[in-house]
Amino acid sequence: MTAIEDDPPGLVARAVRRLLLLLYRMRGWKAAGEVPEPRRFIIIAAPHTSNWDFVNYLGLTADLGVRPHFMGKLSLFRWPIGGFMRQMGGIPVDRTNASNAVQQMVDEFARRAEFMLTVAPEGTRGKAKKWRTGFYQIAMAAKVPMVVGLMDYGTKTGGLGPLIWPTGDFRADMTRVFDVYKNCIPKFPERAVRSIDDILGTEEGAHG
Repeated sequence: MTAIEDDPPGLVARAVRRLLLLLYRMRGWKAAGEVPEPRRFIIIAAPHTSNWDFVNYLGLTADLGVRPHFMGKLSLFRWPIGGFMRQMGGIPVDRTNASNAVQQMVDEFARRAEFMLTVAPEGTRGKAKKWRTGFYQIAMAAKVPMVVGLMDYGTKTGGLGPLIWPTGDFRADMTRVFDVYKNCIPKFPERAVRSIDDILGTEEGAHG
């Protein structure tokens, strides 16, 4: 399959990213570290405990000079905002079947020379009991690594962790993920999933 590149963001999308970067810096945030190469990986966006996480994350990625992608339901990509959503990095996904959503993202990785897909495994900014594991299924099927997205409210620094390749041993791989997160302070620590056992539950049997 021929690799494709994203169209450049339009005037409105560029203005929004500049505004978010300005807001990010005005609030005292700064980026730390480098972007892993090659730029084809899953970004694990956690802990997700506040609406500010999204604003700060977009500011962070603009600061790092990367254009991440995210999944969105099909209705968000219709007129009049469909074009803007795509320019901001949105990928329309048919969520009627979870396995189809995974395959759609696998296909996107196959089509793109550069693709950094952001997934919030907690699925909510409230108190989450466990993580959804779609991000892991995509990484395994697409044969791409995972990267921990860090937003540390203690130091007001953000960045991307090292490449973590999925092995099929979910517990072992998540142990490595949580080792990266252990010193990262979320905005509301009481809402965050902080234990490997919290995210496993019935999923452990599915992933080994």
